Formats: sequence, structure tokens, C-alpha cells
Amino acid sequence: MPDQQLSPKEILQQLAEQNTEKVKLAVTDLDGILRGKMISYEKFVSIVEKGFGFCNVVFGWDAGDVAYDNSSYTGWHTGYPDATALIDINTFRQIPWDNDTPFFLADFGDANGNGLEVCPRTLLKKIIKQADDAGYKPYFSQEFEWFNLIDNTNELYAGKFRDVQPITQGMFGYSLHRAAEYSDYFNDLFMLLKKFGVPIEGLHTETGPGVYEAAITYSEILAAADRAVLFKSGVKQIAHSHGIIATFMAKFNESLPGCSGHIHQSLWSKEKKQNLFYDKKKSTGISPLMESYMAGQLACLPFILPMLAPTINSYKRLVEGAWAPTTLTWAIDNRTTALRALPSGEKSTRLETRVVGSDSNPYLAMAACLAAGLYGINNKLKLKTPATVGNGYADIKNGTLPKNLWEATQAMKSSPIAKELFGEKFVEHFTATREWEWKQFMKVVTDWELKRYLEII
Repeated sequence: MPDQQLSPKEILQQLAEQNTEKVKLAVTDLDGILRGKMISYEKFVSIVEKGFGFCNVVFGWDAGDVAYDNSSYTGWHTGYPDATALIDINTFRQIPWDNDTPFFLADFGDANGNGLEVCPRTLLKKIIKQADDAGYKPYFSQEFEWFNLIDNTNELYAGKFRDVQPITQGMFGYSLHRAAEYSDYFNDLFMLLKKFGVPIEGLHTETGPGVYEAAITYSEILAAADRAVLFKSGVKQIAHSHGIIATFMAKFNESLPGCSGHIHQSLWSKEKKQNLFYDKKKSTGISPLMESYMAGQLACLPFILPMLAPTINSYKRLVEGAWAPTTLTWAIDNRTTALRALPSGEKSTRLETRVVGSDSNPYLAMAACLAAGLYGINNKLKLKTPATVGNGYADIKNGTLPKNLWEATQAMKSSPIAKELFGEKFVEHFTATREWEWKQFMKVVTDWELKRYLEII
């Protein structure tokens, strides 16, 4: 399990005692998709400490494996060489739905400890070090909503992904009845993910046909991001074994609610193991440090939004009255604002960033939240924005979020703050990939356009 902190020697000994023949390795691309391979145990022994070559095309193509034509990092001009992937021994797991096959995550860097600037996991580790150097230990968790559809992959491709059917019908939020209709799947999610080192704090149906929500148990931030990435991949694999397609699209259907990926976060002192977001002397329970952290996020949100809402579809979720924020707002326990402060005591006081979609890359989303919060602390920002009272959608005095991926990407691309937080190389490459996404979308003649214009214009 990931918290064992075993050495490479101890890992190899354990695998040898289990007569291991094969190992699965995975890295995460910019869209948060796991890319990996299965290797022999003998090969694993030879690379466990020095790393291995992995084609850098994983940062040079989109979610559909189409190569970018606007990337300076890699492309036809570089010949798509290997980059060095380094195995993180502390991510060791066994996959319970795949004969307990050993599994490890890797990220990209070199033998001298220099990380690859465009690697999402490497970026998160860079931001974590900044927090560590300042004396903070970030604890995070992510919760996801997702729709579960009857698996008819062949029909999907034949019908261009129309007429998909959810596993249950009706708007049954928090329904034990609906969960019982697919109880084997529901229970497998809870138990198998726990065995996989991704413990779930809560699992229930959400409002909408066939939609579930899960809250992953909180942990130190790198482990939290690992858990979130593996949760999405694990859910899809478990769902498939039950004849189900799990989709983490932010907006699966225009008539139904969107799917969030809210991130909960708090900073703790490394020495005293104290929650620095809580202040019992304040009437709100919110410490000045937490106020600066929130002020940093509010200041940075317009410039980091593509890391929280990375797809064309993301912005179909960020609309008024759909349980997703549209304004630069905060409040205590208010689900209409961008930031929901939860000052609920010494152990559990935290911030929930509600902008984040289910389609986000957890490494990038958590890196963005933490970096923006640290920006507020480092610059001693005051929380001048008053807490919203009532409807956050109507509270526009502090500004609104960008309306689409292009607008958000241009704001990030031109932002000195984004370059300060994440480095110029990352911002240049990441925003180029989001521009690519927009341009691919703009080329397509959609069903909406055909129905709107074909006959009447």
C-alpha cells in the first residue's frame, strides 16, 4: 500500500516472495489520462531505481491521440524521443480486479532530480516543495460526480455517441433505492477501491439518472492527487466489468446537472501538526492565514481556470443555477460560490474550491489550488471581498469567471501570475494544448448547427 514507505529492496523482496511475473506502470498526461504498460518482473528489477524511457508523445498529443502541431516541447521536429520516467516506489499497489497485479505510478525527471516542466505530477511536487519550505503540510482530497451508462461501446461508435442510456432513470439524489438497483457495482466500487489504496469516505447517488458521487478520504496532497487519478481510472475499469461506462465529463447532458470535482484543502504546521486554517479566537473560526489563502485563490482564479476546467465541455457546467460557480465569490457553507469555507472545528476546518470539474486532471487542479493559495499567503493578501450572502450567481461585484476555454486560456497565457506560479515553460506548453483543443472544436460542424441552419438558412 502507498503509505508503507518501503525501499526498492523491500519492494523487490515482497514481489519475489509473491512469484510476481508482471508489473503495471503508469504515467499521467496533461488531460489526466493514465498512460501505461505492463512489463515483466525482470524488466522491473532493472529499472526500479534508475528509471525507464517512455515516449514523450504523452505530452505531445491530445486525449484522442492526435499529435499537436503547435508544441515546441515535442513533435515531428523532435522525432518524439523517450523521456526518463522515474518510478515512485511509494505508490505501490496491487490491482484487486486484475489478479492483484502490482502497480506503480511514475513521473518524469532525470537522475539529478530535475523534473520535467510539462509533467503534471512533477509540477505538483514543485508546488508542494514550496509549501514544505514555508513550513506547511497541505492535506487535500477530491470528490467526484460521474454518470454511469449502459455499456454499448459498439453502438456508441456506430451512432456517433447519441442515444446513450444511464443505468437508472429519474432524479434520485441520495437514494438507497437506486443504489440498490446496481448493488454489486456500488459495493465493488467501495470495497475494491479501498483495497487498491483509494479509500472512499462516502458514496451515494446524486440527482440525475445514473449519477453517483464519491468523496475520497483526505491525505497529504501528493497521495490525494494520486488517489484521485487512480479513482477515475479504477472506476472506469470496475464499471466495465459490470457492463457499465463511467463518464467524468463535466456536462454529460444539457438537460441534466454537471459533474463536479470539488477539491477540499487545508494547511497544517509540520512541527505542531496543527490545522492552520482554524482560529478559535475568531468568531468565524477562519484564521488570517486561511483568509490570505482564499484571497490568493480569488485573485488567481481567472488566470488558472484552464487547470480546473480544462475542456470545451467544462464551461457547459459553469453556468448559473447548475450547482457550479460563475462568480469570484466566497462564503461560509454556501454552495453557490466559487469558494466554500468550512470552519467546522480544529480537525476539519477546510476550504472547498467548487470551480473544479470532474473532468479535471487532479495533479494540475491541486497544483493550481495550492499555488494560488500560497500566492495569497506569500503576498500577505487581505480577504477584502465580503462573504456572499445568499445567491452567489447574483454577486458579480468582484467579477466573473471566463466563459469558455479560449477566453480562459488567453487569460492564463498572458498572465504574469500564472508564469510566476508554474513557470514559463509549463504555461507555454499547457496553454498551447488548450488552444489546440479549442481549434479542434471550432473546425467541427455540430448537430446543433445542422438542426439550426441546414433547412431554414
